[in-house]
Amino acid sequence: MNLVLETIKNRRSIRHFLPSQVSNEELSQILDAGIWAPSGHNDQPWHFTIIQKKEIIDMISDKTVSLMKKSPVDWVRRMGEKEGFHIYYNAPTIIIISGKKNEDSLLKPIADCSAAIENMLLAAESLNVGTCWIGFSGFFFAAATPEELKMIGVPEGYEPFYSIAMGYKDPDRHYGAPRRKENTITYIR
Repeated sequence: MNLVLETIKNRRSIRHFLPSQVSNEELSQILDAGIWAPSGHNDQPWHFTIIQKKEIIDMISDKTVSLMKKSPVDWVRRMGEKEGFHIYYNAPTIIIISGKKNEDSLLKPIADCSAAIENMLLAAESLNVGTCWIGFSGFFFAAATPEELKMIGVPEGYEPFYSIAMGYKDPDRHYGAPRRKENTITYIR
């Protein structure tokens, strides 16, 4: 099988990480894959903040979990109430993906940033680095003060969309492939 297609099929959301940091060389390659993502009108509206300071990662998780506990959505509230839940699964590295605030309604920084995230997830898989795309961080981003956004490295003129938990995979865990939904493709020829 083609190596790219094999990497796509092998990638899983990893939720169990070893405590050691991802090497600088691997992290650099993963970030490089992100900046090579396609973007509308070649706008390249992304900014990546890498956080490896446990206290900041834990602070974001703690504040997010407290907001999840107040969610009107049952399954979100239940996850927030789960004993010891950490939105980053105690990963040693996180990447916050922010997009340029945009007045042009035709350009969609969130779509471009999502393409960059997928590039980074696939690059990480190709290097045997585990990742999990974290949407729950949106709770923190929506409630964060300007000072908190500055503290987590979001530049002025940008808004944070998502984050990625990243680290070496726990070799004692095995992730099977979930079944793919059927009837999701229509051909019109």
